Amino acid sequence: MSGKKSRKLKPSEPNGEKELLGRDDVTHDDSPAELDQPEERMSNEKTADSALQEAERDELIKEIDELKDKYLRCYAEFENYRKRTNKDKDELVKYGNESLIYELLPSIDSLELALKHISEESPSGLTQGVKMTLKELLRTLEKFGLTKIVSEGAKFDPAFHHAMMKAERDDIEEKMVVEELRTGYLYNKKVIRPSLVTVSVKPGSQDRGQLNEEDSKNELRTKSENDFEIKINKDIEEE
Repeated sequence: MSGKKSRKLKPSEPNGEKELLGRDDVTHDDSPAELDQPEERMSNEKTADSALQEAERDELIKEIDELKDKYLRCYAEFENYRKRTNKDKDELVKYGNESLIYELLPSIDSLELALKHISEESPSGLTQGVKMTLKELLRTLEKFGLTKIVSEGAKFDPAFHHAMMKAERDDIEEKMVVEELRTGYLYNKKVIRPSLVTVSVKPGSQDRGQLNEEDSKNELRTKSENDFEIKINKDIEEE
């Protein structure tokens, strides 16, 4: 056996064909399942990318809505602040002199009270001087928005009047102002001091001569001012 030579196989023979074809030279046909795998991977990747983009888009839309809501709230707050600031500014300009004018009202009361008690024997120059002083003072204050409250003969209005007394009257309607005890004033259409008045009631009314709770408060509020007027009266009478 060892002395026999091995016969070379021809390429056409089966075994020779195996030897001639190397591993790298052998071609294999891909199966349909193997061909579909790359496309399936690409499809899965596209689906994942699309889902990620959808989630990011939803997140961005949500963030935009939140920022828009914050912007609208801030804008509304700023508008309210601007309107409130403008209103405060207008009121400051409109009522800036209110405290000063209010402090001048007792001076007007004193001058009016003095004119009421000036006798015919008083010097005409003194009377004329007081009248001119009162007239000029009222004219100046009217330029800044001060006006008198018309009370006598008007219907009683608690927004403008404080009832100090009640009087029986059958010739006029009930709750009418029959006498003004102290002049009230408006400053730019705002009541800075109400009028002190006497209000009419029907004869036999149980409310005659009585003050309600609000009137009592008004009486206490104006007691010091009435005392001041009484002192002025005494001083004039003594002169």
